[in-house]
Amino acid sequence: MRAKLNTTFQSLQVRNYRLFATGQLIKLIGVWMMFIAQDWLVLELSDDSASALGIVTALQFTPVLLLTLFSGRLADRYDKRLLLFIANATWTVLALGMSLLVVTDLVELWHVLLFALLLGVANAVETPVRQAFVSELVGTSLLPNALSLSAATFNSARIIGPGLAGLAIAAFGVGPVFVFTALVSVAPLVNVVRMRPAELHRATLPPRDERDSARVVDGLRYVFQRADLLLPMALMSVIGMTLFNFQLTLAALAKTTFNTDAASFGLFSTALAVGALGGALAGSGRRSRPSVWLVLGAAVACAISGTLVGLAPAYWLVVALLPLAGFFMVFFAQAANQRVQLGTDAAFRGRVMALWVLVFLGTNPIGAPIIGWVAEKYGAGASIWMGGLISLAAATLALVWQLRRSGARIRLRLVPLPRFYVVPTDC
Repeated sequence: MRAKLNTTFQSLQVRNYRLFATGQLIKLIGVWMMFIAQDWLVLELSDDSASALGIVTALQFTPVLLLTLFSGRLADRYDKRLLLFIANATWTVLALGMSLLVVTDLVELWHVLLFALLLGVANAVETPVRQAFVSELVGTSLLPNALSLSAATFNSARIIGPGLAGLAIAAFGVGPVFVFTALVSVAPLVNVVRMRPAELHRATLPPRDERDSARVVDGLRYVFQRADLLLPMALMSVIGMTLFNFQLTLAALAKTTFNTDAASFGLFSTALAVGALGGALAGSGRRSRPSVWLVLGAAVACAISGTLVGLAPAYWLVVALLPLAGFFMVFFAQAANQRVQLGTDAAFRGRVMALWVLVFLGTNPIGAPIIGWVAEKYGAGASIWMGGLISLAAATLALVWQLRRSGARIRLRLVPLPRFYVVPTDC
């Protein structure tokens, strides 16, 4: 057990990564509390409009669509540690301003819309830089483990944050949640300052004068010439747009379909995050680049489990299925992320991860309003299972394409345990 734990949490032995992970965990707990409070506030200000939730989500992710590639260029040219500090400081200022509006009862729906847009700008800069910075914290050998632990940190916050938010909103209202979010967002700022630049892994980076010439178009050309990078990104763009909208759909499902309160909405989010944490930890022992078959199999399982959540007719069944959906959602996303990062040269990592963030988060401005409209027109459950079926069709198409391209086929082995596996055509 001790050896397993040492392997699972090996990256935490690196001081700089430990500071990075703890700062992110503290901040993200507050962020997830704020997301729950923001969604609940939007429903209160808009007379339970799922379309309003979709608009807020779209505004929050539109800057990712517009600015992320530029942010990736910044990550390949300048000090990622400094960029992280600036982006997180901006986020803290925004959170403080929003919390003052809420606690003074001056907040209106347009304030929330503007806050979501400005928050999206900060995230558009911070997210690709943070993704690319992990390799400088631990080096290539520990990168799969560090990426898994970063996903585990994210999903641990998703477990703690929504549950706390639901209880806090029920007891005190949304105002104190926004205040708490603003206060804890200082943690990553402090920890970034405490890092030791001399211990960062930057030996594989090109010289500074070469990095100054980094262009967005070169990063795009690099990806489009690599089918092994393009396939997981294309698959993520579809699944991210149609199925990864649980922040929107679960709020509508709790309030409009099952007529429950904020605490029950928090339970939905926590159940999803429990499975997501398991999915993140499941890949923590990985030391090499995931195969394309692992990514494709996880995508199919993710789509099927999401479809089942949307079709569930009872509240308790949704709670029971959400951990399964959360597990495969993160297991797929993490395997695809690792396949992209571990197949990318260090000189292009910032721009490639910016493109990854674009397909992972930047599709939300397109999908969220449509998902919100479907939820309002046909019910929140329908918006989930429709997204699941579209994702399943995309995953199946990608699997068939890869089988034909590689000349392999799928077989089913029944003993000792039933399992699918891939073999070359000549076997």
